[in-house]
Amino acid sequence: MAKKLDPAETKRAVDEVAGWLQSNVGKPSRSQLAAAVRATARTLAEELPGHAVELRVPPFVAVQCVEGPRHTRGTPPNVVEMDPETWLKLATGVSTFEAELSAGRVDASGSRAAEVARGLPVVRL
Repeated sequence: MAKKLDPAETKRAVDEVAGWLQSNVGKPSRSQLAAAVRATARTLAEELPGHAVELRVPPFVAVQCVEGPRHTRGTPPNVVEMDPETWLKLATGVSTFEAELSAGRVDASGSRAAEVARGLPVVRL
């Protein structure tokens, strides 16, 4: 079993990119961005355990979440993919899944992909 994430570490990682997310001030370093993306995506996977949906935030992380059938080969039937900035805005409640999907910044395929929204926000700013 994977080690449970420390909520304080996740919050610290998000706090380091908060100014950038809220007002586009102080672009974070690649390592700060990676830490915040990985921590929030893995926290979502803990909150919505399962293997029915794959959440991808390239180039930093891909996690499986949402209870349901597991895929074992090839491309999963339910995939949600977006860039790191969009993910962090969703993960922190700066934006909503519906708004980002409508704006074309979230690529969601499969009948269960939108179930990722049930776990959002992961950490509020």
